[in-house]
Amino acid sequence: MSLKPIAPDIWIADGSPVSFFGFDYPTRMSVVRLADGSLWTCSPIELTPPLASELEALGPVRHLVSPNKIHHLFLGDWSRRWPAARLYASPGLARRRPDLHFDAELCDDPDPAWAAEIDQVIFHGSFVMEEVVFFHRASRTAVVTDLVQRFDPAAIHGWRGWLMRLGGLVGPDGSTPRDWRLTFLNRRAVRRAKSSLLSWNPERVVIAHGECVRERGRDALERALRWIR
Repeated sequence: MSLKPIAPDIWIADGSPVSFFGFDYPTRMSVVRLADGSLWTCSPIELTPPLASELEALGPVRHLVSPNKIHHLFLGDWSRRWPAARLYASPGLARRRPDLHFDAELCDDPDPAWAAEIDQVIFHGSFVMEEVVFFHRASRTAVVTDLVQRFDPAAIHGWRGWLMRLGGLVGPDGSTPRDWRLTFLNRRAVRRAKSSLLSWNPERVVIAHGECVRERGRDALERALRWIR
């Protein structure tokens, strides 16, 4: 669970798999050190003492971000460890987690605390779940969670692997789960979000579930999101 740098002032860390409808899903978080020295964390993974020590060596943990209403399992542990950190809910999460005190709900406009360094857009239009996608300008890195999944074909086996291939989630052309795509009834809204994401022209893409993109990130996202027309 150690932090891995991918560019100046941005790291990822892989956590333990979590079970989701019978599938063991890998977990991955992103960490950005902002200009004021504080840490912005997206989709916090299971918190271990070594990981907490690594983070504290980088700077104070100030921002705990949930990008969608699935990625929330460990927010309570992180909030207890760093009670001064602000907690940000993705659309709909506050109703799902009334046990947590959220300081703000994410919207299409970045919070003033990171607006100068990180951009964001919500993939609106789904009646099931909306996801907030981020862009770290200095490193030209986009951060997505469930919107794009690219599992290693060598690690996918059996009937679960067959379902994941059928869902379009395997290999370099992995995409959005097919069942989730069908819930985006407001196509105009999701097209606007895709346009914003591609306009950032990312070089890298951090992906929570599967292989990250190290170069030509915009091209990879354009292929992954070609279902949005």
